[in-house]
Amino acid sequence: MLLSRARRQSPRGDPARESVDDCNSKITKSEPNDVTPSRAHTHGDANERRMLSKAVARAMMLRAPTDGGSRIARMAAATNQRRNATMTTSCIRHQFGDDVVRVVDSHRRSTMSGGRGRVAMRSISSSSSGGSGVTEPDAGAATESKPARRKRVLSGVQPTGSIHLGNYFGAIKNYVKLQDDYDAFYCVVDLHAITAGGHDPAGLEASTKTSAAIYLAAGVDPDKANVFVQSHVPAHSELCWLLNCVAPIGWLEKMIQFKEKARKAGEEVSVGLLDYPVLMAADILLYKADLVPVGEDQRQHLELTRDIAGRVNSLYGGKKWKKRKGKAPSGRSRGGDVLLVPEAFTPKEGGRVMSLTDGASKMSKSNPAEGSRINVLDTPDEIAKKIKRCKTDAFEGLEFGNAERPESQNLLTIYQLCTGMTQEEVLAECGSMRWGDFKPRLTDAVIEHLSPIQGRYNEIMADPAYLEGVLKRGADNANEVANITLRDVRDALGFVQY
Repeated sequence: MLLSRARRQSPRGDPARESVDDCNSKITKSEPNDVTPSRAHTHGDANERRMLSKAVARAMMLRAPTDGGSRIARMAAATNQRRNATMTTSCIRHQFGDDVVRVVDSHRRSTMSGGRGRVAMRSISSSSSGGSGVTEPDAGAATESKPARRKRVLSGVQPTGSIHLGNYFGAIKNYVKLQDDYDAFYCVVDLHAITAGGHDPAGLEASTKTSAAIYLAAGVDPDKANVFVQSHVPAHSELCWLLNCVAPIGWLEKMIQFKEKARKAGEEVSVGLLDYPVLMAADILLYKADLVPVGEDQRQHLELTRDIAGRVNSLYGGKKWKKRKGKAPSGRSRGGDVLLVPEAFTPKEGGRVMSLTDGASKMSKSNPAEGSRINVLDTPDEIAKKIKRCKTDAFEGLEFGNAERPESQNLLTIYQLCTGMTQEEVLAECGSMRWGDFKPRLTDAVIEHLSPIQGRYNEIMADPAYLEGVLKRGADNANEVANITLRDVRDALGFVQY
């Protein structure tokens, strides 16, 4: 009846009427190139037929022109098509175009894979020229279950002094490798830079920008990773205080780095030096980081982070939190762990690049001897001078893995990292060399590796607006994630929030 009414109200020559007739003549045909469910599946699953028909009918209604005759014709075709499970892809394409074919194919794939068959369409609008907007399934009503959160990685480098090869190979280069597979948050940890006290404010401001620019110059992509400054996210400081009230002071006094530095500083040692592992814990826990790239010297601090998270979960999470019923600010039900316990990631190579003046000590910003490290921004002449004067030994040839030759291990490792060779390739090329022959080769390799990074760094620093934009966008994203965690911790601890 509806179909007859459509034909009566649609004049001859109306594309809508012709399309209805054409569709009806094709609707039971099977064409060789059709992409349709199997015949057994189509006729055997009434629910699939019903859902598919509704999806097509809905698409037709939304695509219909505003004039009455054509709209009624399309409604008639929709009604007819609900009664036909063998509607072909070519007929759908003829009636609606490729955009609706994509919607219906999505529905079919979902139904055949066990989905509920619900297809939600944003809109299909006709333009003044008769064209239509592309219609896609709405992500909010996708047939598949909500995808799992990508694993998250967090790390940062202090903006004190210049970033050197140890920072670069031990941390920043790994940032680039991880950003494709993880939800990455990389920060310039400026709050950590003042823990010893007596810092230079102008120097801190300059080195914060320099450090962020080196991240980007080394290959961190702001479209893949969030680059931000730690102090731009206030939640770091607040969570640190909350964790301070949970962590026993005895845990902090056992930290090796605190013991070493406190012994040198005596009574002048700052509270910040004692407490900065708790701030580091706050940095990590705010972002629910699954993976934290750290050097071997920082592994103890990560273990402290795990201990603090476990203590918070034990004291305030689980059944104690669940008994208060209701929802946490993040939207999840109260109960379970308040904080995610992270895992460490230490690269097999380059985790600890050692000092040029002592192969048994790590390359460090705090070493007063400038010749002990190669900075990422050193000029070719400075690099050549430092390598020429670096400490070696009196053994013949070069080798990896000899505990009595830490300088040989260190310099060969730097060469390996700069060239991308394996240890076997390095030894085949350089194993029989004397130090006088190897040092120039090492110098060339370091300069060649750092040259493109330095060039990109200069471009970034020449465009302050670009750098500021990257840091602002990164801070906005970081604040959004960090505040969710912070509000849940406040809730678990009993703070009133609005």
